[in-house]
Amino acid sequence: MTNGAAHMSTTTIQAANTQGLRGRNYARNYWPFLLPAGLVVFTVIVFPWIFTLYMSVHEWKIGSDLAYVGATNYLHLLEDERFLSSVVRTLYFTALAVFFPVVIGIAAAVCFHRNFKGRGIARTIFIMPMMATPVAVALVWTMMFHPQLGVLNYLLTSLGLPPSLWHTDPATVIPTVVMVETWQWTPLVMLIVLGGLASLPIDPYEAAKIDGASAWEMFRHITLPLVWPHIIVALVIRTIDALKAFDLIFVISGGGPGTSSETMNIFLYLQAFSFYNLGYASAVVVIFFIIILLISLVLFGARQQKQWQ
Repeated sequence: MTNGAAHMSTTTIQAANTQGLRGRNYARNYWPFLLPAGLVVFTVIVFPWIFTLYMSVHEWKIGSDLAYVGATNYLHLLEDERFLSSVVRTLYFTALAVFFPVVIGIAAAVCFHRNFKGRGIARTIFIMPMMATPVAVALVWTMMFHPQLGVLNYLLTSLGLPPSLWHTDPATVIPTVVMVETWQWTPLVMLIVLGGLASLPIDPYEAAKIDGASAWEMFRHITLPLVWPHIIVALVIRTIDALKAFDLIFVISGGGPGTSSETMNIFLYLQAFSFYNLGYASAVVVIFFIIILLISLVLFGARQQKQWQ
């Protein structure tokens, strides 16, 4: 009995050693396949961030020597009124550019979730703005916003309303850009929420109809809680996109009139490519990344909390 047990132990140890050796051989054979992908990730993502962090603690303008300044760039940002104003405008623009597409997108998803004649064609037409490039969209809308020749002011005057200055008025420039942003990216929210609606179970709705619940009560107490994780995904995507918005704002207003639509991206662009202050611009990039990361973590935390309730 003892010899048998010893033989089994020896066999088990040998099998474990063989399996471990085989696993090490597999890992060794995988490295040639992982290295190209790892090299691409390091070159495209890791190295630029390391270099950006390095540049953010230096003062460097095109044509001058690189000088280490430590946290001076970050401290200067906290005292720069133009930068602080751009942060406020960015958050203001983001709040509007998230709220309206999400609310309209949810309503559109509920409508397109119903069966009606021509639903496929209507869906196709609705998502067409999302297919256009932001620069092309901005150019078309800029022509429509023209104070004298634009079609929008023609429609306003036809209805007996006064014409608007749209993107040339500091008071209306950000709402104007938000209107274009809403027109283009509401279809994205609609598609995300529509995917969530398509996966909902039927049983809760049948039980609610038996209990005499209205359509609004079913939407509020059944549809909205069940589709909430998909809404959070739409919120995260729209928030990040709105925070990063540059081309639409730059083409329509260029950050003007004055600095009335100068968001952090426009401020960053001017510092880097107009004033050639690359060290200062790198510090803006780091702050910008931290803001996006914190907002994303808050939204994903809300999604996880709601999912497990």
